[in-house]
Amino acid sequence: MIRVKSEQQVLQEGLQVLLSNMEPSKVARFWAACNIGSGDYLRLKDEFFVQESVASLYSKVLEFQTLKREA
Repeated sequence: MIRVKSEQQVLQEGLQVLLSNMEPSKVARFWAACNIGSGDYLRLKDEFFVQESVASLYSKVLEFQTLKREA
């Protein structure tokens, strides 16, 4: 059986790829430039970051910056 992902699932997967390869501020700028942000931001934010806290996101930003410096 072939399963087709919903638009929301594809967007979420794309966002995860971007976040794993780009600085969060650049992802936000890209998102805004592509007009992807039209819609219910609060709902999307809650879905994308359901397992996150400010502390966990801060830790990920620091880790990302360290990896980029080492590369």
